[in-house]
Amino acid sequence: MAALKKGLMTAMSIALVGTQLAACSSEAPKASEPSTDGKAPAAAKPVEITWWNFPNFQPLDGEVGKYEKQIIAAFNKKYPEIKVNLEMITFEGGPQKLNVAIASNTAPDVIYDAPGRIIDWGKKKLLAPLNDMVSREVQADISPAFWKQSMVGDQIYMYPLNTAPFLMAANKTVFEKIGALDLLPLNRPDRTWTVAEYEKALQAVKEKAPDVIPSGFFAKSTAGDQGTRAYIANLGVSRFLSEDYSKVAINTEQAGKALDWIVQASKDKLVVPGAASLAANDVNDLFLQGKLAITLNYSPVLKAQNKPLKKAQFEEVLLPFPTPDGSKPKLEPYLGGMAIFDNKDKDKIAAAKKLIDFIANDAEWGKKNLIQTGGLSARNSITGLYDDAEYKYAELARQFITDPPTVADGYADIRPLWFPELQRALTGQATGKEALDSFAAKANEAIAKAKAQAK
Repeated sequence: MAALKKGLMTAMSIALVGTQLAACSSEAPKASEPSTDGKAPAAAKPVEITWWNFPNFQPLDGEVGKYEKQIIAAFNKKYPEIKVNLEMITFEGGPQKLNVAIASNTAPDVIYDAPGRIIDWGKKKLLAPLNDMVSREVQADISPAFWKQSMVGDQIYMYPLNTAPFLMAANKTVFEKIGALDLLPLNRPDRTWTVAEYEKALQAVKEKAPDVIPSGFFAKSTAGDQGTRAYIANLGVSRFLSEDYSKVAINTEQAGKALDWIVQASKDKLVVPGAASLAANDVNDLFLQGKLAITLNYSPVLKAQNKPLKKAQFEEVLLPFPTPDGSKPKLEPYLGGMAIFDNKDKDKIAAAKKLIDFIANDAEWGKKNLIQTGGLSARNSITGLYDDAEYKYAELARQFITDPPTVADGYADIRPLWFPELQRALTGQATGKEALDSFAAKANEAIAKAKAQAK
């Protein structure tokens, strides 16, 4: 009976959101409505909102936030009555700053972020629903998998904008210099490859380019954890969570052996030493300095964002994670979108919706904004934004995208449990299987607790 009840509730939720979305108009509300008595329309009511933004857009002239200021200037030509205060936050300190702002009731009105945090805020009733600004056209043009990451129940809390599959990346220039480019699977349309082929490529770097670290890994913090999750899951042919998100699925024998392989590969100098104390940014910096041949947390978005940060000149290529038999990998998607904190001011919420609609759908700025993120569009109909082989591959690699764990109950509590167990394995305090079993036990408790609280 419980299963039947749950199924009926799910069906009702889907039907309800379909009804709500179908009732939406294709445009955000206008700044002012025409007068019905022949008089000039009343001036729109002034309103002031705050937009906090991670560096989701590539900086102009090396200045972080300069592009966002141009967006606001263009937006104000259409909506002069809305003042937008921009505050740029970093990926390192931004999450904590947001936590403090939320705790002190000083959250921004608008945020451009990802499902991991946004959906958690939605579950805590901190956000304003966006159902009334999603048209039927947009609903149908964005895949159900992305809507799943943007909703809690029948409420839309994130307006999806840009996406990209999380992949690996290789320093193509290094492989060319050592005469080992043929060891990368670039001659295959889907670029799939086996763990044995991957290991052979790493070995070639170790032997022929001793000043370059063959591959990266990190376990200092939660940042970039989607890279380590997908890496181990594909090396070990395992899911991170079960298909219904009810429990951890990564603690298999094969995934345990995959983690053991990483530990041993570090000792064999195929993986960066000291990974337990390295953050994702540390490994990324090694790659940008030309000191790392293959990095495991990359995407077209990061490729674009990293371009001005490169400290060495080289060409990078995108690669999928290897699997034992070269079968199709399972990739987690990056999904970026905008959300509105419910600060109990309907005028601010309405103004924030206009800003989101402008950023996503303006005839001129919508496409410009996508390109400035370096990402692909979350909408299926918008393709071919870039004339670049790596972006074309990223479009193809979307076929490998699987459902990410970010929508699971308790994800915000599951996430910080991951990297300490990786550290235990890397420092020899546990085998790979023991570390993954310990993670599973703690994470399953977090999932159960979150599910109980949601009832």
